[in-house]
Amino acid sequence: MVTGQAVVPGVRSTKQRVAVAALLEETSEFQTAQQLHDRLRDEGASIGLTTVYRTLQALSDSGDVDVRKTDDGEALYRLCRERGSHHHHFHLVCRSCGADVEIDDPGLQKWAHKLAAKHGYTDVSHTIELFGYCQACSAKV
Repeated sequence: MVTGQAVVPGVRSTKQRVAVAALLEETSEFQTAQQLHDRLRDEGASIGLTTVYRTLQALSDSGDVDVRKTDDGEALYRLCRERGSHHHHFHLVCRSCGADVEIDDPGLQKWAHKLAAKHGYTDVSHTIELFGYCQACSAKV
């Protein structure tokens, strides 16, 4: 993704966009745009927060970045493990520690498509997050 290829297909690749993508590749944790911006600036990158937001939005639109909203509505971003798969996304998310598991379940896919068809929708994409407590956090309670 950062080896001279376009960061987002169809979008002009710039030094700043490549830097955002490279930083996302370095971590598996969800981070805010501000956190990513701060890290880039700490590493000496000359990049504006607006550019970070625009890059994250483009990466989200292309399905290369997962976006999760916090309880207060702030967006968190992480490179998607299943790149370009924004049409079918399922996650289990721990309410306590924030750990998440990306789920690929054909039964959930069928359910989502059946529900959409029932209501006359086509070309449907979806992101479903199921919240609970991971095994480690459940053991602490």
